[in-house]
Amino acid sequence: MNERRAGLVYGFAAYGMWGLFPLFWPLLEPAGALEILAHRMVWALVVVAVILLAMRRWAWITELVRQPGRLGLIAVAAVFVSANWGLYIWAVNAGHVVEASLGYFINPLVTIALGVLVLHERLRPVQWAAVGVGALAVVVLTVGYGRLPWIALSLAFSFGVYGLAKKQINMGGLESLAAETSVQFLPALVFLVVLGARGDSTFTHHGPGHAALLAACGLVTAGPLVCFGMAATRLPLSTIGLMQYLTPVFQFLIGVLHFHEEMPPERWAGFLMVWAALVLLTWDAIRGAHRGRTEARAARQAPAVVESPEATDSPLPG
Repeated sequence: MNERRAGLVYGFAAYGMWGLFPLFWPLLEPAGALEILAHRMVWALVVVAVILLAMRRWAWITELVRQPGRLGLIAVAAVFVSANWGLYIWAVNAGHVVEASLGYFINPLVTIALGVLVLHERLRPVQWAAVGVGALAVVVLTVGYGRLPWIALSLAFSFGVYGLAKKQINMGGLESLAAETSVQFLPALVFLVVLGARGDSTFTHHGPGHAALLAACGLVTAGPLVCFGMAATRLPLSTIGLMQYLTPVFQFLIGVLHFHEEMPPERWAGFLMVWAALVLLTWDAIRGAHRGRTEARAARQAPAVVESPEATDSPLPG
């Protein structure tokens, strides 16, 4: 299997597993969203620590603890990803799978908006058009839902801020997850201990199968990330960018076909507008990548300009 094909397999595995999350969280009931979230934090750190130990990748810790600025950003990332995880688990188990998928459809638009507002990035006309269509879609969906689609917007903004923090941290996926879950671990463990002391924990009261599923939250969290890392090293960024839409597509289909959530015409109209915005973004990204490859190829093929010895400030070697 060549590298590109292996990368595609790993990419489909990563985004496929993320897309199937709506089928997993209901299996953990009667545990509530907060208990599931706490177990996810605790067991994710355990799994990632074992992986890093097996790979002997610990050198980054010493460097990290000497950089308080990055530690602060990791704490910010941990807070926002915790909010994202918790809200998503609650939304799925409360029957809002379709709206949750909408959050990840509009996340690229939110990321672009954050780039303009926070990083002062300049958008191309097509990107402005996509953001405008996305904003109009939110208005249409507000009419369709009879309320602001706050679940989708909260998921998109929390993940957008999380991504912004991770961009500044600039760490590998496993290392970043280990750092973030290290921040989450103690509060989550204390919550689980208190829950158990009050007799409200489901971990030890619903059989070994239920306990095993809660512990599996660690594998469910780390597994897709490992596959994503394997894909990212083998595929162009443009391909990874296109594959990311597989996750909300799977979630949307599960919400409509498996959980039979309602999709009145107003919601279809809103979703179609969001998808149109994503088509604009994708087309612009592909066009930009093609232009970049063309310019790079032209630069490689251009004849090299060799200066004469008289024109240089320093003597040629030899």
